[in-house]
Amino acid sequence: MANSEKPALTAPTFHSVEGAYLALLQLASTNFEQHIEARGNAAREVIGVSFRLSDPRQRLPYLASRKTNPVFQFAEALWYLSGRRDLEMIGYYAPSMRSSSRDGVTLGGSAYGHALFNPVDGDTTSPFDHVLEVLRTEPDSKRGYLPVFSARESAVTDNPDVACLAGLHLLVRDGQLHMVCNMRANDLDCGLLSDVFSFTMIQEYAAVQLGLQLGHYTHTIGSAHVNDRNEERIREVLNEAHLRRAPQRFPFPAMSAESRPSTIRRLLEHEELLRTNAVTYSADQIAHLDLEAYWQQAVLLFEVYRQIRHDKTDTVSRQVLDALHPGLRWLLAHKWTACATAEAAR
Repeated sequence: MANSEKPALTAPTFHSVEGAYLALLQLASTNFEQHIEARGNAAREVIGVSFRLSDPRQRLPYLASRKTNPVFQFAEALWYLSGRRDLEMIGYYAPSMRSSSRDGVTLGGSAYGHALFNPVDGDTTSPFDHVLEVLRTEPDSKRGYLPVFSARESAVTDNPDVACLAGLHLLVRDGQLHMVCNMRANDLDCGLLSDVFSFTMIQEYAAVQLGLQLGHYTHTIGSAHVNDRNEERIREVLNEAHLRRAPQRFPFPAMSAESRPSTIRRLLEHEELLRTNAVTYSADQIAHLDLEAYWQQAVLLFEVYRQIRHDKTDTVSRQVLDALHPGLRWLLAHKWTACATAEAAR
């Protein structure tokens, strides 16, 4: 097929995750195929759903009623990129995840980064690095697949944490790195947004390592569902989208070309200091850290959260908020009163 031709069959394409999120909420809410009760969770389900993002960097939805938490989303993406599985870090940003741990210390199937970024079976190289080497040496390879879900997980009858992610497929075509994500199941209201955020971050990080342009992202789901208990919020989100005059637009910048594993390690050193309240950072101090401006945005988010969690302040630092990307600032103002108060005083 010539490059100028478009394929006859492809997933519905959206510029940003927000459009895909709204379309899937509408689909599962009004045109669902099944009503299921898996493990006591009543839900409406559509089987076999796909969508594509033409610009995976636009991985944040700007919907006031959804109250998206960009602090958690950056934390989870970094938790994956560093190959961790500990609750100590991720439980600070999402205490509810503790209920999925069998030992109260680590997570199992949902610790996707542990499967991707750590060597397995006595190897010295991680699956992620093996795939990058394949893509460097074999043009147009179809072998850049990173499996996550393991059949062993299903063999444990009382397993509270089975991986929803089946695997990630990286494909280099015409100087771009595309990715296809295969999910065995996705909660469209709660899990989808965080998953797309983290997986497109992994895609972009891989593109940087390979020196390639960022291509499109395709997300496929076996069981696409919305839980009945979230019906009211889903209705509010869809109503907001229907009534607003125009969507909020905050284009997000490209990941810095200098991003490497050492970058992630340095960033998480600062994250831990803030998480444990060992330091406080001003906006000026963050601007002078040993990190590129792109990753300084994550430190700014972690400092905001430190103020909310540890200082229990009625209003966060305006200087720190002012240094944030406007889209992140908008999301924080719609998530926490302390951020809204500071933003209103601008």
